[in-house]
Amino acid sequence: MAGHSKFKNIMHRKGAQDKKRSAMFSKLSREITVAAKMGMPDPDMNPRLRLAVNAAKAQSMPKDNIQRAIDKASKGDGENYEEVRYEGYGPGGIAIIVEALTDNRNRTATNVRTAFSKNGGNLGASGAVSHGFDRMGLIEYPASVGDEEKVLEAAIEAGAEDVESSEDGHSIWTAMDALHEVAKALEASLGPAEGAKLAWKPQTSVEVDEGTAGTLMKLIDTLEDDDDVQTVWGNYDISDDVMEKLG
Repeated sequence: MAGHSKFKNIMHRKGAQDKKRSAMFSKLSREITVAAKMGMPDPDMNPRLRLAVNAAKAQSMPKDNIQRAIDKASKGDGENYEEVRYEGYGPGGIAIIVEALTDNRNRTATNVRTAFSKNGGNLGASGAVSHGFDRMGLIEYPASVGDEEKVLEAAIEAGAEDVESSEDGHSIWTAMDALHEVAKALEASLGPAEGAKLAWKPQTSVEVDEGTAGTLMKLIDTLEDDDDVQTVWGNYDISDDVMEKLG
């Protein structure tokens, strides 16, 4: 999924890493708390929680923070978050799916709508763009775990459906209901993943020119910076040349 991985590259290049890190920990904590509330507070007995904990560990989140997020759910502390999905079109008609965990739907909807309208896009109705995506499992590994051949072999062995490798890392796609099993099998052969989650994979990607790419990145940055937003998916493909010009 070119759009997702290109966006990840941009995120790695961006400044203000401390702020991003703090926001990322907050989002990871929120996912852990929600996962623990929805099932058992034991990662071994709760697949979603296990994936959330593994993702947090991969980002070097301290153990204390992880345990605190689980305890929050066990004690019934904190806000009641609900999962909300927004769909819309970015500049150039790019399809965008935004996933949020929120304790205030009105606030989140207003923020998301404003982000779209101020950055050349518009929010659509539920189902407006998701028909152009497949709901799948996505497991991500850094390039350092091995070359494309090694990862492909491990992925086939684990029962994955597709692998995309680049110099930035490996994206391993699975059937939605096989995510936990495949992630567990890959952990045995490749070690803990950088991330494992349900994702939206576009059926076709749209090549984005330089003018559109700048506005599109502003939209995605604005959405990602919102505390309630967990993930942003799109069907865009930005060439390396355009990426270089954007910096």
